[in-house]
Amino acid sequence: MTSFSQSKVLVLGGSRGIGAAIVSKFAADGANVAFTYAGSADAAAALAEKTGARAIKADSADRTALTGAIAAEGPIDILVINAGTLQLGDPLTLDADAIDHMIDVNIRAPYFAAVEAARSMPDNGRILVIGSTNGDRVPFEGGAAYAMTKSAMQGMVRGLARDFGARGITVNSVQPGPTDTDMNPAEGPMAETMHGFMAIKRHIHDREVADYVAFLASPQGAMITGSMQTIDGGFAA
Repeated sequence: MTSFSQSKVLVLGGSRGIGAAIVSKFAADGANVAFTYAGSADAAAALAEKTGARAIKADSADRTALTGAIAAEGPIDILVINAGTLQLGDPLTLDADAIDHMIDVNIRAPYFAAVEAARSMPDNGRILVIGSTNGDRVPFEGGAAYAMTKSAMQGMVRGLARDFGARGITVNSVQPGPTDTDMNPAEGPMAETMHGFMAIKRHIHDREVADYVAFLASPQGAMITGSMQTIDGGFAA
């Protein structure tokens, strides 16, 4: 087990689901952990009490609030950008404002957050973004706008890996397939369809994603950068 006892970690969007699992993983491994939340105040308070992590209210759609929260944390060793939103449906009828909000949270926020953290991040730091296999593959109708945001994230990861590489800072995307969360429950209406695309026919557990993130953040991940690390049970195979 890797110890993160000397590491300061900030997880954006950490109150529920994959984010909460990542907070719990780093806290259990000894890191000084803080996480942001927007609307899930009760869940954030419960997670903070359980793990000893600090909860920070900051809406990722608000660039000023987000970058201000990151700057206030001072030098961060590991930034995990998990905050995201999902809009699926007929592109002819989807609400345009909802799509703009998804672009704000899924594209603009990760870019500005990564740049702000890098201003004071020590050499050999880590920037990790939670992406999606839908950045590579869209196997069903209604996913165009969501997939667009996740593909844009891939370009950002590749570019920032170049920009920050001289300082030993790695930038990677972890791309989960169907993961058992409130957004996509293992017993949900789409489960059977999604499992049909998978080699291992079950949802991923959030703790499995958290373990993968921790590996990339560890010293063993020092030469992995600019990459899309897929954990999807063969969904995109």
